Amino acid sequence: MKRIFLLIAVAMGLAAVSAEAQQQPVRYNKQATYNNPGQLRFGIRAGVNLADWEGETMQSVQDLIDMSAGYASREMRTGFHVGTYLSIPVAPGFEIEPGLQYSQKGMVLRGRIPLEQFDFVNANVTLTNKAEYLDLPVLAKVYVGEGFHIFAGPQVSYLLSNKVSAEAGAFGFKALNQEWDMKSGFRELDVAVTGGLGYKFASGLNISAGYDYGLSSIDSRNNFDTFNRVIKASVGFTF
Repeated sequence: MKRIFLLIAVAMGLAAVSAEAQQQPVRYNKQATYNNPGQLRFGIRAGVNLADWEGETMQSVQDLIDMSAGYASREMRTGFHVGTYLSIPVAPGFEIEPGLQYSQKGMVLRGRIPLEQFDFVNANVTLTNKAEYLDLPVLAKVYVGEGFHIFAGPQVSYLLSNKVSAEAGAFGFKALNQEWDMKSGFRELDVAVTGGLGYKFASGLNISAGYDYGLSSIDSRNNFDTFNRVIKASVGFTF
């Protein structure tokens, strides 16, 4: 939860510094929001991802981690997303926003030798699943105040690549750094719902924080029950 608030704070801070000297917030009444009812607007967006897996299989993994007495841990993979979108005005204070973006997902497992007498060796292993997707969200966006809006909608994602990297080291030196292609066995199409909140300035600058909730198991053979989860913080511009 602290990471979520940190991402939102960073996005808010960047936007505030950029916007303070050049614009006032948009006043989203009926006249300001929908004064050009037929005008389509193009935008770009980029930001940070905190990705993880969730499901019955991952709960079993977490149970084992909890039994490791701190010698193993599971972490979110930090990545990024970047893409474009089209704002389609439908009614006062309401827009439909289809988009297309590249997005990094996955998760991280870390471990070290589970014996205190070997702590001085600092031997550790890190396994990272690096999943790269092309996301196609279709969002419904509702303005609820001066620039503030909420959004939600379905999202279909195509798996571009999926790799697993292994890093191992001891005494501060890296002994292993290898990567394998693991796309086979992973579902190419992932279906999710996404939603969040944001703020838009009169210049077109906008910030948002959202969450992707995967509905399709990432395993194409359905041997394990695991779903994508992604926290996102974004900065964008509507032209």
